Amino acid sequence: MGKEEVIVKETVEDVTKELASLVEKEANEAIQSRGKFIIGLSGGSLVNFLAAGLPTISTDWSLWHVLFCDERVVPFDSDDSTFGVYRRQLKSNGGALPLTESQFLCVDPALDADTAAADYAAKVSALLGPGRAPRCDLLLLGMGPDGHTCSLFPGHALLSVTDRAVAAITDSPKPPPARVTLTLPAVNAARAAVFAMAGAGKADMVRRVLRDREPLPAALVQPTDGRLVWILDQAAAAKL
Repeated sequence: MGKEEVIVKETVEDVTKELASLVEKEANEAIQSRGKFIIGLSGGSLVNFLAAGLPTISTDWSLWHVLFCDERVVPFDSDDSTFGVYRRQLKSNGGALPLTESQFLCVDPALDADTAAADYAAKVSALLGPGRAPRCDLLLLGMGPDGHTCSLFPGHALLSVTDRAVAAITDSPKPPPARVTLTLPAVNAARAAVFAMAGAGKADMVRRVLRDREPLPAALVQPTDGRLVWILDQAAAAKL
C-alpha cells in the first residue's frame, strides 16, 4: 500500500496554493523522469481550485497530457460536460494555460455510453499502454456528499470491476445518468492521487472516510504503489 498524507490548511486560498504546488512538483518530476506528464482531472469544486492555482505554476505545458477521471456523455457545450467546463474555465481563461485541445483525451459525446467507454479505453491505452491498470502520474479526485468519487457510487456494481481500466455507467444516481469512468484498478495504479476540498459541508464525509474508514468509494482510493494526499481547509477537517 502506498503512503497516505492529510494536509490541513487554514483557508480555501491556502488549499489552492498547496494543490498548485503539489501539481507543479509532480508535473516537473514526471517530465524530468519520463518526458511527459499525465494528469487526470475531475469536475466539481476542483475546477475552481485549478482555475485559481494552475496559472501560478512553472512547467513545460507542451508535455502535459490531460485525461478525465470520469466524464458525462453529453455535448461539450453542456454545463454537465467536465471537458466543457475546463475548456471554458481554464484553457480559455485569458490564455493563462497554454494547453491545446489535442492534449486532452476526451470522451466522444456522439456515442452511447458503452461505445464511448470502449473508445475512451482505447485512447487511454494508446497514451498509457494496455492493461486494466494503466498508470497516470497524478489523479485529482473529487468526493460527493454520498462519498462517491469519479463516477463510482456507493453500492454500485462498478466498484467490483477489476478487469478493465475504463467502464460505462448508464444508471448514475446523480444526473446525467450516462457516464464514462476510470475504475478502481486504474485509480489505484496512479503514482499520486489527491483529494482537495474545503468547507464545512465536506466535514461529515471527510470524517466518515478518513477517521471512521467507512468502505465508501472515496475510501477505496488507496494507490498500491503511490501517494494518497488529502488537502483540506480547517472547516473540512473539523471533525477529524
